[in-house]
Amino acid sequence: MFVTESKNDRRRARQQRSRRRLRGTPERPRLTVFRSLRFIYAQVVDDSTGRVLAAASSRAAGAKAPAADNLAAARAVGQQIAAAAKSAGIEAVVFDRGGYVYHGRVRALAEAAREAGLRF
Repeated sequence: MFVTESKNDRRRARQQRSRRRLRGTPERPRLTVFRSLRFIYAQVVDDSTGRVLAAASSRAAGAKAPAADNLAAARAVGQQIAAAAKSAGIEAVVFDRGGYVYHGRVRALAEAAREAGLRF
């Protein structure tokens, strides 16, 4: 019998491969992205201490973008995470796309964060 992997299992394998190379430091923490079918989440993580330094999501009560427009929600989350990181004193991050293709919502979040002044 063949054991079939789900799409999410393959994404997790890609994520683990990239996490071997990507490490967040106190000077350059890791900006990680998770997307579900309805929402998108972003966190700035310092891997040396295991702490989340800033977080934003389209699910939060203060999300500005309408729930029906996923690209607009991703852009809003990108701006929110950049603002939260800057308020925490973070200027540069390492981008971790979480095994997702750099396209669509992940790209919109990254570009919005760059436009808001976050370097990666």
